[in-house]
Amino acid sequence: MTAVFPLEPQRLYRTCDEALFTFTTTDELTDSGALVGQELLLEALSFGTGIRRQGFNIYMMAPETCNRHTLIRRFLSGRAESEPVPADLCYVHGFEEAIRPELLVLPPGVGRRLRASLDKLVEELLLSIPAIFETEEYHNRLDELNQQLAERQTAAMSEIKALAEAEGVALLSTPTGFTLAPKKDGEVLDARHFRQLPEAERTAMERAIERVEKRLQEVLQQFPLWKRETQQHIQWLNEEMVMFAGGNLIDELRAEYAGCEPAIHHLEAIQQDLSGNVNLLLAHMREGELPAQLLTRYRLNLLVDNADTKGAPVVYEDWPNLARLLGRVEHHVEQGALVTDFTLIRAGALHKANGGYLILDVQRLLQQPMVWEVLKRALYAEEIRIESLERFYSLASTVSLEPEPVALELKVILIGDRRLYYLLAAHDPDFGKLFKVQADYNDDIEVTNENLQRYARFIGWLARQQDLRPLTRCGVARMIEYAGRLADDQQRLSALTEELTDVLQEANYLTESKSQPHIDGDAVERALSAGRRRAARIHRRMEESILRGSKLIDTTGSVVGQVNGLTVLDLGNYRFGQPARITATARLGTGSVLDIEREVKLSGAVHAKAMLILSRFLSQRYAAEGPMAVSASLAFEQSYGMIEGDSASIAECCALISAIGEVPLNQALAVTGSINQFGRVQPIGGVNEKIEGFFELCHARGLAPGQGVIIPAANTDNLMLNREVRQAVAEGRFYVYAVSVLDEALALLTGMEVEQVNRRVRQRLTRLAEVQRRLHRHDDDTGGDEENNA
Repeated sequence: MTAVFPLEPQRLYRTCDEALFTFTTTDELTDSGALVGQELLLEALSFGTGIRRQGFNIYMMAPETCNRHTLIRRFLSGRAESEPVPADLCYVHGFEEAIRPELLVLPPGVGRRLRASLDKLVEELLLSIPAIFETEEYHNRLDELNQQLAERQTAAMSEIKALAEAEGVALLSTPTGFTLAPKKDGEVLDARHFRQLPEAERTAMERAIERVEKRLQEVLQQFPLWKRETQQHIQWLNEEMVMFAGGNLIDELRAEYAGCEPAIHHLEAIQQDLSGNVNLLLAHMREGELPAQLLTRYRLNLLVDNADTKGAPVVYEDWPNLARLLGRVEHHVEQGALVTDFTLIRAGALHKANGGYLILDVQRLLQQPMVWEVLKRALYAEEIRIESLERFYSLASTVSLEPEPVALELKVILIGDRRLYYLLAAHDPDFGKLFKVQADYNDDIEVTNENLQRYARFIGWLARQQDLRPLTRCGVARMIEYAGRLADDQQRLSALTEELTDVLQEANYLTESKSQPHIDGDAVERALSAGRRRAARIHRRMEESILRGSKLIDTTGSVVGQVNGLTVLDLGNYRFGQPARITATARLGTGSVLDIEREVKLSGAVHAKAMLILSRFLSQRYAAEGPMAVSASLAFEQSYGMIEGDSASIAECCALISAIGEVPLNQALAVTGSINQFGRVQPIGGVNEKIEGFFELCHARGLAPGQGVIIPAANTDNLMLNREVRQAVAEGRFYVYAVSVLDEALALLTGMEVEQVNRRVRQRLTRLAEVQRRLHRHDDDTGGDEENNA
């Protein structure tokens, strides 16, 4: 086996040479690198926004730390500028049915003008209608109509009186009407005198009375008809007065909005309603002044005003509950009851974004009751129906409105992480039908000379976005190195902007405090150090517990069955590495490996899988033809929380081999990495934090000869170690070894040839097997003697 040598210092970090850049400060750079490395994302967004087919909405898969809202708004705003401005959306009173307000779709800007015109119309009607009914002309014409009715009635009654006089019949007026009586010699006969008349004379008088009565009935029957005719003429007069009061204004509005069919239609509806509600207006005026709310029905509710919109709207709804997304109908209290009208209809994000783009955070969307189902229904139906959550669940019986639906034509862009995308795709059959375009944000980008230049422009763009001081070439180079550390890769740069922006903000503050005009590399370095220092309290306390001996970790000497593993703790925005003591014991047994963490349910499924792989590897190596006569146990000492992952596989395997073969392991080395069933070493995560964590402990105790770490060779490209570690390696006071197979790690930890280690393991297994055989023979002999005694 080839000897393993420590890695050279230049393999531990990828530096960025500021000589690559020709600018002095980032003020000289353009914003063209704002979406560096996102070519596939841009292609998907261009396709998704360009295709105008149902279901081709967009799901942008991007982590929260990539400034995703700014990026998508930047893209959409640039595209929306050249697109047409959508129509204004307005609601007006439903003259046919009040609970169903009618929708007016008007050219952009017309809604605002029409609203102002109708407000002015209502104000003038409130003044002119009462005034027109107080004019002398109106009262003269009203008196004339009443006089005509009175004269007509008087003439008819005069005719009846003349007929009665000619017929010798008396026409008497009573409280209930008119009555006829016989008359002789100018005197009205009572019933007794009438009966005393000769029969022929009585008969003649009765016939005369009948003739007068018949004519009287004919005339009296005309009175209601004449009165109705007069009332009709009065009605026409009132309507004429109202039309005179408002007709000219409406005619002016007709001329102003000629060619706008929805506006003309509404003006005609107003005119018809005015004419049809004259009596209602008069009734209110008789009781007092004309109430303003009576004419509110003629106003206009401008739901969406696009008068000032440039291009298509781009709307981001940060709290997408049902009312804010779909719109709502508000109520107010009137005499103890909840009442509403079309003026209380409010727009939702779907209305505001109609004709453009609506951006929604999918996690916040899914947290709101019913909103996901409502959004899907709107996209399927291609219309917006305003409904409240109470009506969805039939929780309230309050009378509400049913506004006319709005035709929906927009692109919905959902922003969320990949986990939510795949969960929705797996569990919601509608999701794939409505969000067919997948736009995946690239978390990191490849390091090339071209990308480094673009990344420099990207850093400059971030600084300008936050109104920060420009960066020097040195500052940009240090930020690019930090981006490599965030990506945990020497060949990649992180595109997650939140961490980069936070560092720029702090570096800008430090620069301001020194009254410097530009952010340089020193300011960036000080910002990084300060950020780590503020978040490291728990880290320092845990390190202190090791230094004080509360937590037992050896960094010198050699011990059988004991090795230093490396772990990573993640505390939100701060990750750090900590060594962990892993111990193993081995005794006579049946080939089992007891994982103490698993037995007490302090390990996860991945760790359990790693233990099974480890035990199979040992069985295949040392007892391929039969069982091992050993029983071993493994434990993470002083660990009281959950352990998950397989990155301790190498350490655990070496500890077991050491315990079985009674071979001491070097405590100056810590090891991390997982293995497969053939002993090949596999890469792990958090390699930088793990190395730095062990180095900090060794450095705090005073670096001793031979101290270092063993990592998988596959993780070499992930190394972006801090300056202190690199300096110690360069000075030969700390070592980083990269191994490809378990045997290389075993040789480093034991300081022996692997064959020598394997020989000692096999010798111990042979001794244990011999002891096991002797025990079996003793048991068999004891069992035979007992049978004979029986």
